[in-house]
Amino acid sequence: MSSKIQKKGTVQTFGPYYCGYLETVGEDGIPHVTEWENTKPARSLAESTVRDPYVDVSVDEKDRTLKIVTEMPGIDKSDIKLNVSEKLVLLSAEHDDRKYEKKIPLPSKVGENSAKAKYTNGVLELTLSLAKEKPQGKLIAGIAKQLKRC
Repeated sequence: MSSKIQKKGTVQTFGPYYCGYLETVGEDGIPHVTEWENTKPARSLAESTVRDPYVDVSVDEKDRTLKIVTEMPGIDKSDIKLNVSEKLVLLSAEHDDRKYEKKIPLPSKVGENSAKAKYTNGVLELTLSLAKEKPQGKLIAGIAKQLKRC
């Protein structure tokens, strides 16, 4: 959770923050450094009024469900808007000065009308049923007659 302190038009946001470096050596022998972090540059934090909530997506193959858990403190249940398609969930919520938006790509196709949501103490749990996989390709009619001729 983060808190904001406003002083003379500047916004200071407090952690927790995670960052680090990954150093690898390429096939050419040249070292490459990759930086990773869960924060945005300070300039964009001050300019942005939209929060990017933490999201966890898990699939339960046994129960044929996909579960999305996200934290959005400070909003009411009625402020949440969800748009579900086969491969994407668009999440948005706005209450007073808090605004959240997130596009959540799904690892598996889901039934668009199967959504069940629960919002308690700032945590949204969305459960979707996995879509039944349809066989791909084209059914060839009369193949038995063709096989007998061979």
